[in-house]
Amino acid sequence: MKLYSRLTILLVALLLLVELAVAAKDYYKILGVQRSASKREVKKAYRELSKRYHPDKNPNDPKAEEKFTELAAAYEVLSDDEKRRIYDQYGEEGLKQGGGGFRNPHDIFSQFGFGGFGHHHHQEKKGPSIHMTLDVTLEDLFKGDSIEVEINKQIICPTCRGSGAKRAEDVKTCHVCQGSGVKIVRQMLAPGMYQQMQTTCDACSGRGKVVKSKCPACSGHKVMRGSHQISIDIERGMADGQRITFEGEADESPDYTAGDVIFTIRTAPHPVFTRRGDNLYMKEHISLKEALVGFTREIKQLDGSAVKVERSGITPQGLFTSHFGLLAEVDMA
Repeated sequence: MKLYSRLTILLVALLLLVELAVAAKDYYKILGVQRSASKREVKKAYRELSKRYHPDKNPNDPKAEEKFTELAAAYEVLSDDEKRRIYDQYGEEGLKQGGGGFRNPHDIFSQFGFGGFGHHHHQEKKGPSIHMTLDVTLEDLFKGDSIEVEINKQIICPTCRGSGAKRAEDVKTCHVCQGSGVKIVRQMLAPGMYQQMQTTCDACSGRGKVVKSKCPACSGHKVMRGSHQISIDIERGMADGQRITFEGEADESPDYTAGDVIFTIRTAPHPVFTRRGDNLYMKEHISLKEALVGFTREIKQLDGSAVKVERSGITPQGLFTSHFGLLAEVDMA
């Protein structure tokens, strides 16, 4: 009988643990990122989803408002090294035991400086953009294509996730400025006369935090060099000089939002055709006999199809003949 009672208690305890596990929120799943996601990936996921579920864009939709709040909570935890460490080890319960609640989701959202939402105008510091020239062929612009480009840039260290520390607990509050990033310097001007000045704390370089043990991967620099593949879709009919922008794909840093990578299209010279607006232009040389009695030419188009250009009778010098956007100038050889 006692064994039966113990088994019953054990079963109830297991059921309670299952219910707690089901009730616990998976912040990685909420943001749609992997557990190994970098701070940049967490930030990018939050930016996109928070705009989609913002209450201003979904009025009278309680589910969207609930999702918006969940996204803010997930971002607040996964973007903070210490909170993320506790969450990874002990889950949501570990965060609750640590005390303190979550910030207002609208305050978190306002940090990103989105326009058109409420009355928040705080703009997060943004890094410089990278400008690149993208050489494309007339064939690419005529048919459309997808081009893979490798970008060599600065990335946040994947080992320490931008903290610069060997472990999360190695990041300590600066004892000189007490985490404010600034210190007060008192200077004597004359006997009994002093001047106080506020300067950047030289112990922590104004960060308010110091690292006791540096990350072995980035030597405490928080960033390293890396490469990233970008897939560029070249749409049919894109113009020379047109820009293609990839937001947040430039150099990364834990101290600012990554800038943009901006590609400017430059059309490579073609041996046969040149482009005039939405038309293709070419020169076709004919003999004197062809100029007097007529001629027929079969021209290979950019997509590989054949276009027949023909004329009977006398052909004047410099005559233009057109065929579905193809302009051919006839010139006697």
